[in-house]
Amino acid sequence: MTLASLGGLLLVASVVLGLNIDDPRVATAQVQGGVAAHFLTAVGGLVFAALVHAIVLTYFMGTSRWIEETGNSYPLSPRPREENRKLKYRVMPAMAACLLLLIVTGATGAAADPASPYGAQGLFGMPSSTVHFVLAMTTVCVNLAVNYLEYIAIYENGRIVEEVLAEVRRIRLERGLPV
Repeated sequence: MTLASLGGLLLVASVVLGLNIDDPRVATAQVQGGVAAHFLTAVGGLVFAALVHAIVLTYFMGTSRWIEETGNSYPLSPRPREENRKLKYRVMPAMAACLLLLIVTGATGAAADPASPYGAQGLFGMPSSTVHFVLAMTTVCVNLAVNYLEYIAIYENGRIVEEVLAEVRRIRLERGLPV
């Protein structure tokens, strides 16, 4: 949760820094310093947000494999494995959408930069800076929502892991094995 909070704070800080940039076409040190701070904070937020999603994905891959192998070693109900799979596949599309939004937001930010050789004209009649802002706000909100979904899924998955551990403990005690 700490990494997710840090990633979210960096994304929000990036939006605030972006809103505080005067005219980015002005080549003064103050304005360009603001652009640099916005860029670096945005990259940091993107990296931390992606890291959180990668850690959650790794967690679900690991616990899924553990539940599968434990189910193969002990006579367990298939229910924990099915519940784990449902949780994993409920969260994965949201993670993928969030990662895509993070990347697209960064790309539109680069395109909106007046110093960019691309020189984007905008989209749907909006200037490229407005497109970038709308995407940035959407990305921050979606990332927050996905972090919440991930938290709930991890909590529920922890309950499943505890149930499997309790059942394995019961089986091992019945068989006179150490626990």
